[in-house]
Amino acid sequence: MTVDDVPAVNALEQRLFPVDAWPLDMFFDELAQPETRRYLVAESTDGIVGYAGLMCIEPIADVQTIAVVPGYEGMGIGSTLLTNLIDEARRRNAADVLLEVRADNPRAQRLYLRFGFEQIHVRPRYYRDGVDALIMRLQLTGDDETEGGQP
Repeated sequence: MTVDDVPAVNALEQRLFPVDAWPLDMFFDELAQPETRRYLVAESTDGIVGYAGLMCIEPIADVQTIAVVPGYEGMGIGSTLLTNLIDEARRRNAADVLLEVRADNPRAQRLYLRFGFEQIHVRPRYYRDGVDALIMRLQLTGDDETEGGQP
């Protein structure tokens, strides 16, 4: 992701997460911290169809955001973005990758479980609309495995 991508990413953010959307400036702030952040976009002929971001401050990496336009779900875009974030966490020597996922988002939960994340905690009423957040963790063991244990 570059600063030129931010307007399109922000438009998607507002559409995909109307209750909990990040403000525009947050994307610029995140991109201004490359020493601890990594943001990606997925593009098609329709433009940006997915995005994801990681914060890594050793020994913990945290998936800040990951989103795919609904019409592009099920095409492996979320898996590719997540794989890249996990690879980046490994490059930055993280021991664990953490994330929050809405308790009412089983599709995302299944994706994270396929990658080996485990639920470690619940944050009650974490989201603005009162939905709980499930805290999930992937322990990185130093191997080069990705989704489903495949190298």
